[in-house]
Amino acid sequence: MLSEGGSFVKGMALGAVFSLTLAILGSFSPRAQSVSEENHHHHHHVQAASKDELKRLSDPEAQELNYQVRVYCVIMVQPKTLVHWAAAVDTWSKHCDKAVFYTSESSKALEAVDLNEKDDWARLQKALKHAYENAGDLRWFFIAQPTTFAIIENLKYLLLTKDPGEPFYIGNAVKSGELDYVAYDSGIALSYEALKRLVQVFQDQDKCPQTRQGLWLLSEDKQLAVCLRYTGVFAENGEDMHGKGLFNSKSVETLIKESMKNNPSKVVEGCCSDMAVTFGGMSPNQMQVMMYGVYRLRSFGHDFYDWLTFDPPEGSEND
Repeated sequence: MLSEGGSFVKGMALGAVFSLTLAILGSFSPRAQSVSEENHHHHHHVQAASKDELKRLSDPEAQELNYQVRVYCVIMVQPKTLVHWAAAVDTWSKHCDKAVFYTSESSKALEAVDLNEKDDWARLQKALKHAYENAGDLRWFFIAQPTTFAIIENLKYLLLTKDPGEPFYIGNAVKSGELDYVAYDSGIALSYEALKRLVQVFQDQDKCPQTRQGLWLLSEDKQLAVCLRYTGVFAENGEDMHGKGLFNSKSVETLIKESMKNNPSKVVEGCCSDMAVTFGGMSPNQMQVMMYGVYRLRSFGHDFYDWLTFDPPEGSEND
């Protein structure tokens, strides 16, 4: 009897574990099959326009694109990242058409929207809702951490010929099991349509809970991808015309060191794209150096002839 009772208990335990595993997998994998075909927008790779494409634009077309491709920057900060926060305020965020810093709690030193929320995922949801409701006529959104350095003009170049009325979710696309997501530490670009769908699914707690649940808590970027998949929006890798990635999770210094080791004869080519959009893991000093190299350093007598110029935001302290 004792042996039979032990087998019964073991069977119950194994059944419980199996049921729990199915529940976890079910909650993790969105019901992609339920997404209708008209909402299924799956590019995988998004490349910047070629110079030949830009040459074919008339002056009025170029001016119209310049006006349309404007970016609302959503920069997530906390008081403990105050030094990085201050560096982002003083450097690349000046080039956003609208830059808003969102914090877990207010700081007397720097201006930000106080979301009064400790949970990272819940705070990101609140920030994106606020951005959507206060975007005005801006139709592109860029989400960044305070350790990210972004070259907004290169982001605009990538998005130049893309329709914000389509659901774009772009950055450094990474695969984790069956889930494709855009890495948070490299920056995330969303079109207006993608953000609109995201804000709508935020209201469905079954598909997109406000707080992370389960035994294995997903990071914010993975949770974002799960919620977007329910709406038919999928992660896409941002690339230049040669297929090289534009969103980097590492700093320029780290990428160059790696290239010197792995590609000693072609260090620059092995490092990064000429039109890179982001670099991650940057220190405040590295951000200041990047500002100098990207926006201030010039070689006398050498002109760059670009077919389109992105004007700085009106009234900004743009470098």
